[in-house]
Amino acid sequence: MSTTLSTKITDIIDSQREFFNSGKTKDLDFRLSQLHKLKQLIINHKTEIIAALKADLHKPEFESYASEIGAIKEVNEAIKNLIKWAKTKKAPVPLEFFSYSAKISPEPLGVVLIISPWNYPFQLIISPLVGAIAAGNCTIIKPSEFAPHTANLVTELISKYFDPAYISVITGGVETSQELLAEKFDHILFTGGTAIGKIVMAAAAKHLTPVTLELGGKSPCIVDKEINLDHTVKRILWGKFLNAGQTCIAPDYLLVNEKVKSDLISGFKKCLLEFYGENPVNSPDYARIIHQKHFDRLTKFLQDGEIVIGGETNREQLYIAPTIIDNVALTDAIMEEEIFGPILPIITYTDISQAITLINSQPKPLALYLFSDNKNLQNLVLQSTSSGSVCINDTVMQVAISSLPFGGVGDSGIGAYHGKASFDLFSHHKSILQNTFRFDVSWRYAPYQGKLSLLRKIIGI
Repeated sequence: MSTTLSTKITDIIDSQREFFNSGKTKDLDFRLSQLHKLKQLIINHKTEIIAALKADLHKPEFESYASEIGAIKEVNEAIKNLIKWAKTKKAPVPLEFFSYSAKISPEPLGVVLIISPWNYPFQLIISPLVGAIAAGNCTIIKPSEFAPHTANLVTELISKYFDPAYISVITGGVETSQELLAEKFDHILFTGGTAIGKIVMAAAAKHLTPVTLELGGKSPCIVDKEINLDHTVKRILWGKFLNAGQTCIAPDYLLVNEKVKSDLISGFKKCLLEFYGENPVNSPDYARIIHQKHFDRLTKFLQDGEIVIGGETNREQLYIAPTIIDNVALTDAIMEEEIFGPILPIITYTDISQAITLINSQPKPLALYLFSDNKNLQNLVLQSTSSGSVCINDTVMQVAISSLPFGGVGDSGIGAYHGKASFDLFSHHKSILQNTFRFDVSWRYAPYQGKLSLLRKIIGI
């Protein structure tokens, strides 16, 4: 490990702890002013942000606004609601504690670490940062080295708008992450793969640091026979091929009722032509794979099953066409790990119980999608499966609703954020109990003779 790097990181953390201990971040006016700075950062530099995302992922401008710059909505919500979120709230007390008053007061944790991924390299920094600022913390950000243009831009902008003793960006690869994880933080939020999530959690355990892990997994998409075919087709393809499939909550595989499979595939062919034209490689609306290692990993999946749509690749351009694969077996490589790319396998079922059994045989997914107008079937799937979130008759859109906490369960993650949940995540909700000096109830004190019957009555036993 580099002594210089280690010293730099330690110095930044020490300066942030000193800044936090000054009490400045606890002031709500200060927090609001920093949220307004973050808002201006996004507004003033949206052109540069779009260019960086284009350079890293060939991301279309529309997708950059919708899924990256759109994080400004979370900033606006925090500005609007911060006073309410941060307010100390009364808590009820039992009648026998009539002389007491109870309340719960949110307070900041201290110095927190946000480790962001490469697939949404701007939004997945800004979104948790909003919560960290609103809750009153100092923050260190570690962007992904695999999206270097965005990482460099975020480093430049954060240093321009914020005191490094308050918010600082530290760039680098694996060595930098290892050095950061060796340090003591008050909370770590990591977004990425399950394997690295385990490393983060193990490192945090040495300091008893709480973690939020936003991971992923194979998010299933059930397609029932009772659907609007046109809407179903468009919503599945949009959610799957957004950002060239490099979305942690993208539909990973389809479980399709055999009665609609043929019509669904026909609909896919027609819709993909409308979305991206005859040759998606020439479409300005279709992103690229992040780097060659990920490209090579994805192209191996094309050996499984039968390609019914797409399958074209260009390694130099990091291009994989929107691809649909039929006749996939559960033992195929494509079904053994999260795809995280523009390849969508289809598995057919005859009865919904088969789909539910398959889903429950796998680790709990980050998201589950169901297309069906059948209310009884909807309730059955909701009650019979477990996932980080469920979206019925659409895909991906659940993350756009800030009142819905976003997070996984089991192998797909620990903890959740977005909206008020982000504020709560980066806060300690301190319980406060206060008694009065005006009088004293003496039944709890020794000697206890003659007092047991009253205690049993209070307890209710």
